[in-house]
Amino acid sequence: MPKKLDLTDNLEQYIIDNSEPLTKVQKEIIEYNITLGDQKRLQISVSQAQLLQSLIKASGVKKILEIGSFTGFSALSMALALPSDGSLISLDKNLEFSKKAKVFYEKANENKIIQIIKPALESLNELKNSKTKFDLVFIDADKENYLNYYNICIDLIDKGRLIIIDNVLWHGEVADGSKNDKFTSIIRDFNKYLKQDSRVSKNIIPVGDGFTICIKK
Repeated sequence: MPKKLDLTDNLEQYIIDNSEPLTKVQKEIIEYNITLGDQKRLQISVSQAQLLQSLIKASGVKKILEIGSFTGFSALSMALALPSDGSLISLDKNLEFSKKAKVFYEKANENKIIQIIKPALESLNELKNSKTKFDLVFIDADKENYLNYYNICIDLIDKGRLIIIDNVLWHGEVADGSKNDKFTSIIRDFNKYLKQDSRVSKNIIPVGDGFTICIKK
């Protein structure tokens, strides 16, 4: 069996340094998020952003729905990978973070991102009722509603299209039987639900805090 790599900070930096470079504004967002203390954990990792960009380009994605945007690193990263006629709808209820994200989008001259600032479930039901479809849905918001978000989003994509969910490894605690706090249990139950869902094929990828990549059958 191949040896498993220990992804140290030093090795992750090497990966970043030898992959597609970040733009100036992407770097600015990361630097800003560092100033937010513990809230910086709400940002996806650089390696996750790079994987999303590769999937978008390889899959011919044009329409993206993001649930949970924080200060805009993930949305901007994905939008940069879209073709000129692509679009990304960003759902987030936090007005302060959304305003900051907009500043970064404007600084990057990125006009493919549409922000909707209100509870995501409201927006998702409106999108479902309007029969809007997406090529890729990225879920990275409040964990209590992960299952609700997923079950609505499955109707917002067609066969062969993608739903990607963040934080599915929850700092590794999902595999630790001694960890049974609220959020670990929520993620563990969500992962079990996905495993049994025959509507999609799915794989967990150990990048960042864990991605599940679902492809609708």
